[in-house]
Amino acid sequence: QVQLVESGGGLVQAGGSLRLSCAASGNIFSIDFMGWYRQVPGEQRETVATVSSGRTTTYADSVKTRFTISRDNGKKSVYLQMNNLKPEDTAVYYCNARGATTSMTRFNSWGQGTQVTVSS
Repeated sequence: QVQLVESGGGLVQAGGSLRLSCAASGNIFSIDFMGWYRQVPGEQRETVATVSSGRTTTYADSVKTRFTISRDNGKKSVYLQMNNLKPEDTAVYYCNARGATTSMTRFNSWGQGTQVTVSS
């Protein structure tokens, strides 16, 4: 079992910043891929940013000049620094990690989600 725990969400005014953190734990051998996703009620979950084991990053067009994803392999963690937040960034943000367990099985785990609310 691999668990992901997110933290760092909250309420912020437009133009402000937040930093989301996500820590993985459990029977982890390696983490190949980590990412942040977000979902607004009634809409599909969308990809915000991803980072590979080689630290290659991707971003949604709507956030690429404002958000930065990073990972700390030693801490099995991924972070999302969000600057210049806009009301349209309001959503529940989810962390995802994919890799291999110590039993050499594959895992694809999600966090419980953290609410980010940006007021205008």
